[in-house]
Amino acid sequence: MRKILIVDDDESLRRLMRIELSDDYEVIDSGEPEQGLALALEHRPDVILLDLRMPKYSGHDLLKTFTSFGRTQLIPVIIISGEGGGQTREECRQLGAAGYFAKPFDFDALRIRLHELARTRRYTPRSEVRVRLRVSLRLLGADLHGKRFEDLVNTEDVSLSGFLSSCSADIAVSSIVEVYIRSPRVEYVGKAKVIHASPKGTAIPVFGFRFYEKPGPWVLA
Repeated sequence: MRKILIVDDDESLRRLMRIELSDDYEVIDSGEPEQGLALALEHRPDVILLDLRMPKYSGHDLLKTFTSFGRTQLIPVIIISGEGGGQTREECRQLGAAGYFAKPFDFDALRIRLHELARTRRYTPRSEVRVRLRVSLRLLGADLHGKRFEDLVNTEDVSLSGFLSSCSADIAVSSIVEVYIRSPRVEYVGKAKVIHASPKGTAIPVFGFRFYEKPGPWVLA
């Protein structure tokens, strides 16, 4: 049976989620963010449901940890939060969350998203150490329809030969993009190929890029 980890300080909501989801999933839960990280490392759940507002430890910080730490990086994190603003959603999207549900949420919609993740989840072998480092980039390329796009993004997940980032354009695996660093000035880095992407229809799409031509400066050497 697939495992779900719930990290939320609202005990009544955790109890309700256990009732609603326990027929299809083994549910592990905690109201303590620190314990939530320990449980994720111990049980390696298939999905993490995470609240943003918790005492002593920000859910944003825990999301950053889950999506950047090597042992939890490939576990999809769905945000369950009372913060429903567009800015909060975008911040979570930039941090790599696999979904966002504002409280009170529809359990049927959540089940559909969980089913999508279970059906399409893929494990990508990590051949390099990945570093949590915020880098501002400019991406240029063509979308699925051949239309040229330019996107300004921030990545917080880099390696010697690539990076993980969101992109507003609908781009396909194996697409080629030109990459520029934007700080302190715009500098051409090289060309990168999309090697993996979030499942189609994902609310917060994230793409993995790997350089195949890198004549310019990069943050890791």
